[in-house]
Amino acid sequence: MTPSLAYTPNFVGWRALILHRPHQNVDALMTQCARIGITAEQAWPTLEDAQAMYDFDVLLIDADMGYDEQFPWAPGLAPMPIIALIGSEAPGRIAWTIGQGADAQLLKPIGSAGLYSALVVASQGYLRRTSQTKEIARLKDQLAKRQIVAEATAILMLKRNCDAEAAYNQLRKTAMTERRSIEKAAAAIVAGFNTDGRKNVTNVR
Repeated sequence: MTPSLAYTPNFVGWRALILHRPHQNVDALMTQCARIGITAEQAWPTLEDAQAMYDFDVLLIDADMGYDEQFPWAPGLAPMPIIALIGSEAPGRIAWTIGQGADAQLLKPIGSAGLYSALVVASQGYLRRTSQTKEIARLKDQLAKRQIVAEATAILMLKRNCDAEAAYNQLRKTAMTERRSIEKAAAAIVAGFNTDGRKNVTNVR
């Protein structure tokens, strides 16, 4: 389920990092941040302690001059919402911005408004993005567990010369006897089979 906007977002107390050269655009953003209740900090090209970026709630990046090495994380893996400050529509710069996983954008020159809307879009986009990432990880884990159970079942079929149902029932019985999950019991069987040169299966009762 993706997050929905069922309340009026409040960004009071947030910390924003603006990665941009000193400029009137930055001044305008600072003014808007103060009005919203956000504490803003400007830096270029990055913070002296890059790891300190993790302490901010939102990141505003210069889409025109930004580059990957500004960030202590891989492209697209920012641990907070990103708002891109866009002045150039050069395809390469747009592609770089997308690659960074920007959740919203503000067009330069920055005026006296627009930041709040961008924050709403960015924060919701970030929540949706992280929710999807977690769901994908859950599904991958679920698939891996099913695969290990299938492998263990196949091993037991070979070892005991039985059908799939009988092998699976034996696997469940093993898990219950050893008081652990069927996935962990399956992993032990597969590991034992591999360690033994695919000749014997250990820890099977």
